[in-house]
Amino acid sequence: MSAIFDKMTETEKHVAEFLRELGLWYKYEFPVFLYDDKERPRVWTPDFFLPKLGLYVEVCGSEDIDYTYREEIFDKNGMYIIFVHYYKEEEAWKRFLVERLEYIGEKRLSLISEAIELAKKYRGT
Repeated sequence: MSAIFDKMTETEKHVAEFLRELGLWYKYEFPVFLYDDKERPRVWTPDFFLPKLGLYVEVCGSEDIDYTYREEIFDKNGMYIIFVHYYKEEEAWKRFLVERLEYIGEKRLSLISEAIELAKKYRGT
């Protein structure tokens, strides 16, 4: 096992294994620059960054921790993040992760399609 894998919590290891099963290469605790709710610059390190998809995955290991603030800050900065609630049954968090990947993919495709339609006037088509 790699040194990075050894630094992960048990819950992060399970999510990392599932990402591998899905063929998704990740960077562990890859820093991201963003602005908080008071417009202060911050650097956070979500658990996983999926470079080819340009999105982050945060593993929520306990239902006692409220991740709402983090979700709001990522959304405010226009960044995609999936909060995996690992404490739920295995099939539930896996299904949620896949559903969020699908949702984000569809949302991005829609935005790109709209931009392409608007850009056609510049290509003369």
